[in-house]
Amino acid sequence: MTRRHPTVLPIIAAALLGACGTYAGTDTPPGSAASPVSAPVAAQDWAMHGGTADEQRYSPLDQINAGNVAGLKLAWYQDFDTARGQEATPLVVDGVLYTSTAWSKVYAFDAATGRTLWQYDPQVPGKAAVNACCDVVNRGVAYSKGRIFVGTLDGRLVALDAKTGKPDWITQTTDTTKPYTITGAPRVARGKVFIGNGGADFGVRGYVSAYDEETGKLAWRFYTVPGKPGAKDGAASDDILSRLAAPTWFGDKYLELGGGGTVWDAIVYDEDLNQLYIGVGNGSPLTLKERSEGKGDNLFLSSIVALDPDTGRYLWHYQEVPGETWDFTATAQITLATLNIGGMPRQVLMHAPKNGFFYVIDRKTGTLISAEKFAPVNWAERIDLATGRPVEAPGARYESEAFLATSAGAGAHSWQPMSYSPKTGLVYLPTQMIAALYNHEKGFRIEPGQWNLGYDMMTSRMPGDPAVQAQIRASLTGWLSAWDPVAQKEVWRGQHGGPWNGGTLATAGDLVFQGTAAGTFDAYRASDGQKLWSFAAQSGVMAGPVSFQVGGRQYIAVLAGYGGAVPLSLPSFDGPTVPINGRVLVFSLDGMASLPPKSDAAPPPIVAPTFAMSAERVEEGRLLFGKVCAACHGLEAWSGGIVPDLRRSGALHDAQVWQDIVIGGALQDNGMVGFAKTLTPSQAESIRHFVGDQARTLAGRGAKKP
Repeated sequence: MTRRHPTVLPIIAAALLGACGTYAGTDTPPGSAASPVSAPVAAQDWAMHGGTADEQRYSPLDQINAGNVAGLKLAWYQDFDTARGQEATPLVVDGVLYTSTAWSKVYAFDAATGRTLWQYDPQVPGKAAVNACCDVVNRGVAYSKGRIFVGTLDGRLVALDAKTGKPDWITQTTDTTKPYTITGAPRVARGKVFIGNGGADFGVRGYVSAYDEETGKLAWRFYTVPGKPGAKDGAASDDILSRLAAPTWFGDKYLELGGGGTVWDAIVYDEDLNQLYIGVGNGSPLTLKERSEGKGDNLFLSSIVALDPDTGRYLWHYQEVPGETWDFTATAQITLATLNIGGMPRQVLMHAPKNGFFYVIDRKTGTLISAEKFAPVNWAERIDLATGRPVEAPGARYESEAFLATSAGAGAHSWQPMSYSPKTGLVYLPTQMIAALYNHEKGFRIEPGQWNLGYDMMTSRMPGDPAVQAQIRASLTGWLSAWDPVAQKEVWRGQHGGPWNGGTLATAGDLVFQGTAAGTFDAYRASDGQKLWSFAAQSGVMAGPVSFQVGGRQYIAVLAGYGGAVPLSLPSFDGPTVPINGRVLVFSLDGMASLPPKSDAAPPPIVAPTFAMSAERVEEGRLLFGKVCAACHGLEAWSGGIVPDLRRSGALHDAQVWQDIVIGGALQDNGMVGFAKTLTPSQAESIRHFVGDQARTLAGRGAKKP
């Protein structure tokens, strides 16, 4: 049981307004060597998180193309040992595929056969999960000079020998007394490893650090928000925070929580200009009213900041959302390109953050070139190109009454990577609409270790009417948008239905690949959006695909495994499910492997509790469950199946076992920490009464629907 995600659950109110397995238990996948190939050639790698330093996620390979992709087949796969979310982009270097998985584990496979070469488990303690707002995910590793680098959920940066998987060095990058996490992929350039962190929702101060890639020694650190007035950190950010950022903050409430501004995903090195770009997240507390007395731009929240990669010195910034108060982070992928704008080549960065505007920015100066809506968001009317500031809609800051945002903190585009094809000139962008109702929390006070946001989390009731449930479900939408960044318009759209679909890959074969939350992995013609191929992955696919070549054969690879913030906390509308472990899937034109049949195992049976429950205690438990538990176990205990459905738990029927788990932390090694610092035993018992009431209701429906 853990906290709920603050930007997902209000959609209800808004709408109403193990061990590794293999393909067949062998080291060689079926068909991996069945077809003759040309003489071996040097592997064409995917050696960086975004393919190349500019992070366009474009492959120049075209052996697999729009004319033959219909014949694409599974070449090999490998199962991981966890059913938690899989968000990593694999790397391929010299014929070896490296990837991280949930719980910050790392694997190395023979990229052509799938044979496991090594695996590394950093032994992240299960209790670290309580600090992760959005599942125990990891988005990938970095490679440089024979080493693999990974950030761990508990804040370590680890350098592994790429041949053996043995650690060369390990550095703790965060204060372990604070709720920091690392889920993002490191980047390596100019002899340094760059890494950020997460935790702003609970209360930390954000920064990005650079470490010597040979020794793990800290080279420099840049804090993204100011600390105590007049205090120095001895960091690269001291001067600019004092001169530029501090005057944009007011009061001192933010100091208790650190102010936020974590750099939890986007870090990009510009080889042409020798600049490092970072995407900065939301504040802590989240609302401007509680964080900064309702005043000020609060630099560098929701900003792209350019730094000198050698020293960490500030170069320029562009703030997308001054005075951010919706969780509109600037942490989405940053893509570099040279575009012909106004008849002239411009070195630009492209950014499509949560707020729903597509930004094209001159990366030499940070000057905004253009910005248009790529999704029908309603918090702002437009971006003023003269000032670079949004023209906000009246009432959007929910000062006097609630504001229904058509797309909110889950983002019109979140961390799922987009791709850019220099061949078509289009960006292929995973887009979604997840509404939320914002309202300031009355009597807000800081609670250590809890969501410290400042807006009402609105613990909503799930309606029992199936027609209303269908209306809610229909309001959750997602699509693939092919976006022209010069004309700033959508060229074509691929419909997927629900939100939280996967990242994209563009290739020279006139193809775009993307996975879906519904469990398919699809290929589209890049020029016009016609769907050309689809594969049943048996689980939602969120991660970014890659392409590489080994032995003259082109492959496409992607991780499958559903999870993360939205899937964990959204209620299941389709009844109970049994999750399967995450996988890496690798495809080629002559692949001969196949997935095993999807398990038809049933979830634990539902047993109606027999203990007495009062309406008052059930209601108290409902409110507590929404505040403390729903992020992982689903709104009103309607579990999405990624973590256990508490209505089916045997512990529900034994008050002492329930206390041992919820208060005592008996299952903390599995990620279910004890909440003795958050809940009293009486409150934990009230939660049991609420879950028991939900279980009784489910049993009365025959356990077929939520």
